[in-house]
Amino acid sequence: MQTGYLAAGLILAALLAGCASPSAEQRSTPAPHPRVAMTGQWILSAPNASSCEMRFGGSGFEGTIEPGAGCPGDFFTSRQWTLAHGRLTINDYQGQPLAHLRLSYGRFSGRAVTGMPVTLARF
Repeated sequence: MQTGYLAAGLILAALLAGCASPSAEQRSTPAPHPRVAMTGQWILSAPNASSCEMRFGGSGFEGTIEPGAGCPGDFFTSRQWTLAHGRLTINDYQGQPLAHLRLSYGRFSGRAVTGMPVTLARF
C-alpha cells in the first residue's frame, strides 16, 4: 500500500515540477524595453540634408508631432508618433508611416520609408 502512495507522490511531484518551469511562450518573451519620455524638443537629421526641430507631445506610447521648418524629405508632414517594443514610428497627417526608428545610446536612428537614414536626438 505504501508503494502506491510513494508512486502517486512521485508522479505528483513530477507534474508539479513541470508546472513550475516556464513555458516556451514565457521563455521567448523579450525583456521589456525602457520607457522613453518622448515629450519635448527633438532634432531630426539626415545625411546631406538640413535638420529640423520637432516638438513631441503626448504621453505613454503615442502622441503628436509639430515639425519645425527645414525638415528633410517629407518629414514636414509629421503629425503623429507611436512607440512599441522599442520601435518609434513617425506618421504623417494621414497616419501613413514616414520612418521606423530604434532607440540606441539615448537617440533614435533608422530609415525613412523612402530609404533615407535618419536620426532623432534630444534638443
